[in-house]
Amino acid sequence: QVQLVESGGGLVQAGGSLRLSCAASGRTFSINAMGWFRQAPGKEREFVAAISMRGSTYYADSMKGRSTISRDNAKNTVYLQMDNLKPEDTAVYYCAVDNSPYIVPTRAYEYDYWGQGTQVTVSS
Repeated sequence: QVQLVESGGGLVQAGGSLRLSCAASGRTFSINAMGWFRQAPGKEREFVAAISMRGSTYYADSMKGRSTISRDNAKNTVYLQMDNLKPEDTAVYYCAVDNSPYIVPTRAYEYDYWGQGTQVTVSS
């Protein structure tokens, strides 16, 4: 089992920045990809960004150029720096990890463990 705890969400004005963190504990040796998803009220959970064990990164088109995903393998922590935030970025942001050794998933059902989520609210 892997436990994930997100932090760093909050209320920010449009154009502002937030940095989300997600710390993993438990069977962390099995983790390959780490990712971020978000879910707005009434909408499906959607991919935001993901990073492989070696640091290859993948972004949703909506967040390209406005976000940076990174990870510290020694701390079993993944980060999501979000800049120039827009009201449409308002959602609960979830951290997820996957144990598959050769791929970096971008679909929610491919991830094995999830955090409890952290709320990000962007005011106009």
